[in-house]
Amino acid sequence: MATTELIELAIKASEHAYVPYSHFPIGAALVTKSGEVITGCNVENASFGLTNCGERTAIFKAVSEGHKEFSELVVYGTSKEPISPCGACRQVMAEFFDQDMPVTLVSKNKTTVVMTVGELLPYSFTDLT
Repeated sequence: MATTELIELAIKASEHAYVPYSHFPIGAALVTKSGEVITGCNVENASFGLTNCGERTAIFKAVSEGHKEFSELVVYGTSKEPISPCGACRQVMAEFFDQDMPVTLVSKNKTTVVMTVGELLPYSFTDLT
């Protein structure tokens, strides 16, 4: 699937965001190695630590549906510049994605930056066994 189509899916996913506190919707479109697209949005909670970001929602949803191999992630935010994933999302990406997997970061005007998981979190905490 073309990145432009994934951007549109991430934007559509952001429309489902539950953001009564920040009013800052995030949407994500995650592509599995088999080509299936799993979307996610951020879901806030009055106890802010229990909020879940759009990226992690898509990842957890995909894993809960049996997917373990991924090829691309697109993250959309209503920010002026391409959205930057939080540290928790970066660490979860490092857990489930190859270090060279592309992550496309998208702003509200569809400006993009493409980075790899390794570039987003170069010294991730990984399996120590």
